[in-house]
Amino acid sequence: MAREFQRGHKAKVSDLTAGTDLYVGVQIAGPGLTFDISCFGLDANEQLSDDRYFVFFNQPKSPEESIQLLGAQAGDTESFRVTLDRVPASIHKLSFTATIDGAGQMSQIGPGHIRIVAGGEEVVRYAFTGAEFTTERAVMLGDFYLKDVWRFAAVGQGFDGGLDALLKNFGGEVAEEEQPQQQAPAAGAPGFAPPPQAAAPAPSFGAPAPQAPAPAPSFGAPAPAPAPAAPQPPQYQQPAAPAPVHAAPTMAAPLAPPAPAPYGQPPQQPSYGQVPGQYPGQVPPPAPAPGGYGQQPSYGQVPGQMPGQVPGQQPGYAPQAAAPAAGLAAALQPYKEAPTGSRWTPQNQQLMRVDLSMGGQAVLARQGSMVLYQGKVDFSYKGAGFAGRIVGNATGQEMQLMRCTGRGQVFLAENGAHLHAIELQGDAICVSAENVLAFDESLQHEVRRIEGHGIPGGALFTMQFQGTGTVIVKTHGVPVVLPVTPTTFADSNAIVAWSAASQVILSSQVRLRRNAYPGHSGETVNLQFRGAPGNFIVVQPYEV
Repeated sequence: MAREFQRGHKAKVSDLTAGTDLYVGVQIAGPGLTFDISCFGLDANEQLSDDRYFVFFNQPKSPEESIQLLGAQAGDTESFRVTLDRVPASIHKLSFTATIDGAGQMSQIGPGHIRIVAGGEEVVRYAFTGAEFTTERAVMLGDFYLKDVWRFAAVGQGFDGGLDALLKNFGGEVAEEEQPQQQAPAAGAPGFAPPPQAAAPAPSFGAPAPQAPAPAPSFGAPAPAPAPAAPQPPQYQQPAAPAPVHAAPTMAAPLAPPAPAPYGQPPQQPSYGQVPGQYPGQVPPPAPAPGGYGQQPSYGQVPGQMPGQVPGQQPGYAPQAAAPAAGLAAALQPYKEAPTGSRWTPQNQQLMRVDLSMGGQAVLARQGSMVLYQGKVDFSYKGAGFAGRIVGNATGQEMQLMRCTGRGQVFLAENGAHLHAIELQGDAICVSAENVLAFDESLQHEVRRIEGHGIPGGALFTMQFQGTGTVIVKTHGVPVVLPVTPTTFADSNAIVAWSAASQVILSSQVRLRRNAYPGHSGETVNLQFRGAPGNFIVVQPYEV
């Protein structure tokens, strides 16, 4: 029986089926809409570093045929054959996407799905509808990703751009539309036709039996004599090609003769050499390139730049009616919500998002750390109990927590601190309660005593987290992770966390002879760490 996935659900492929030769079927349709369904083979940085692993209508298979485009069959708009044990080690993720070819929005689609079939039996299905989207023109449906073993995730993440923008998001490039029209008579470009497997019977690796002779894919082969004005499909070009790249313009062409500037870049300079809105003799500031979808904003962004203002342009200047729209999109692009696929997703260095619908467990977060939430989320007080309050007050490791439950997304932050997600898989880590922002309720946590002499009270305390889950640690600035050696010492105020297997000893540099002189260095008490190779400490560039 097939497992029904919701958006954000993920599982090991070995838990779904013992096979590695899989059929992936995508069904998506809408009135008057045409779709391009593709598979992106991405590297460890989730980039399309090798264009041969972009499998789409113009490139129906990867070099070793671990990914093959099969065409429409068995009720699916498009289908693929994926042989996971033949995927090269350089490919860490297979992302299946659907984009609208032409006008339209994803909110217009009807019920659809992405499913996995192994040995002729459907093992998992993720269903979606147009009600989950608005103005998006592309959607990332599902991913096979390598994390120790191959896993599958139901993504369902909308994307505002079309196939061209999706290619750029994954680090690819698209040739200009004029090039295929000029080079078509000379031949040499790959032929635009359905893959030969589309009309064949069900493959031997276990795809579902076809209900009727397989029709051509929804994007279809071009007519023998296409009209000259018909738009050409995007022709993929290797990143090393010298041809200039651009994305389809999102606004009407300006009244001036020059062509519109590429998406997200400032408009071209007038012929007389002056930037619009720039005073004569003024040196224009550098224009930062817009970040990709979901990336963090550039640290080099021009200070004082207003949303919608093109870099180097005076506020309020509008050379044409449509220009502010391009400037606004370019200014907001770096700050868009980062794509997800995990329960915990950092949006930037200071903001963390948790999807409560994934994992089916509550989250304990520091009171007042919620800055935004979406969906149906309940917040309740999480008490530590009488004994917990006594221990917390006595050790300084008391945490005022709230319990977050429901089905939705919660965004967490606190005072602009840098946030780091640490995933535990049965191991343990020690973190000071002051540096904990949130953690999964499934984690066990307790106060741990650090013995020592030479400090008031004779001991220090910390929190130890153990089990399977994620703990969010906050730091002042970017921390450094160092291995534990016999001569590793850290200031007790700067230390953030360390591996629970490390041995911690309080070290005091107070000497009677030194006390005979007035004053001291201020570094009289430190923590010394010892442990086997593999142990670590985390130190922040800040002292409380």
